[in-house]
Amino acid sequence: MNTQLKPTLLAVDLGLHSGLALYGNDGRLRWYRSHNFGNRSRLRRGVYTILSEIPDLCYLVMEGSGPYAAIWRKEAERRKIQVMQISAEEWRPALLLERQQRSGAIAKATAEQLARAVIRWSAAPTATSLDHNAAEAILIGLWGAVAVGWLAALPTAVRFASF
Repeated sequence: MNTQLKPTLLAVDLGLHSGLALYGNDGRLRWYRSHNFGNRSRLRRGVYTILSEIPDLCYLVMEGSGPYAAIWRKEAERRKIQVMQISAEEWRPALLLERQQRSGAIAKATAEQLARAVIRWSAAPTATSLDHNAAEAILIGLWGAVAVGWLAALPTAVRFASF
């Protein structure tokens, strides 16, 4: 790793339509987006391109499993990027209250609200629309920033945003 660069963490909500969120080692969100790859072939090329565009990437945190996860993992490991593969059952309890996890619709709505709080707290560019894939990637990344020790705990501005 180039010593001029600062380590980053990429969070991915896996799928052909993926959410992506990049965090700096200060624990703050740098950018987020969603991307519709369309098919596995374009996903493979897209993963190669995305990882090539982030030269300081140290961590890949991905939610999901199966063939899409294998594509991300293979390319990340080839680049010697540390991979953490998690499920929603791991990150949601750390960020959402039990009542906010009772249904998928409630969890997704809460995730969007919390993601907007992370965007504000991070002073990241705001989006007029935020789909659930990008919102969940933002929260997966926040969970990852705590997991790797870049944040000691969830920021207060985020922790209480859903009450």
